[in-house]
Amino acid sequence: MIELAPGLLYRPGFFDRAAQEALVADLRTAVRLAPLFTPRMPRTGKPFSVRMTNCGELGWVSDETRGYRYQATHPVTGEPWAPIPDLAMKAWKTGGFHAPPQACLVNFYDAKARMGLHQDRDEKALDAPVVSISLGDACLFRFGSTSRGGPTKSIRLESGDLVVIGGASRLCFHGVDRIYPGTSTLLAEAGRINLTLRRVDTP
Repeated sequence: MIELAPGLLYRPGFFDRAAQEALVADLRTAVRLAPLFTPRMPRTGKPFSVRMTNCGELGWVSDETRGYRYQATHPVTGEPWAPIPDLAMKAWKTGGFHAPPQACLVNFYDAKARMGLHQDRDEKALDAPVVSISLGDACLFRFGSTSRGGPTKSIRLESGDLVVIGGASRLCFHGVDRIYPGTSTLLAEAGRINLTLRRVDTP
């Protein structure tokens, strides 16, 4: 592990190519059960540039009326989320938390998608880390302090890389500035998949 900041850990190449392909196959199954949808910003209703789904007992969703939240069912189909893939559970263990994740948010970025600087703070269990897995095209990941507007740094994340956001950096601002199309052959289409595993409730 490489420490990018206190509690913010980076493990390049955590998953080899075979494991990446197996995880993508698991995600295809999950998407058949819980299709990708486009979340919307609270109040404004502006659509996110990413499409998403979830795995696990809970899923993170957002819309213009009820805002950011976790819920046990898909917002479009009303069905439960697919189980979290075993390979993703393997990645969770690197965070060293004693309880299992309850949610695995799956974001799909096309070549033009971005994710503005934000904090992951909709969870009660803020002592648990957020564990992030990158698949597909590389991206420029930016991170800063726990205060908005502070200085930031950037790192390029490749397919198979792992980031653990915990400890003193658990509420750091972070985001994705750009995707580098054509930098991976893992996915049939250009783009990036990002999985973030979270513990929502205090154990």
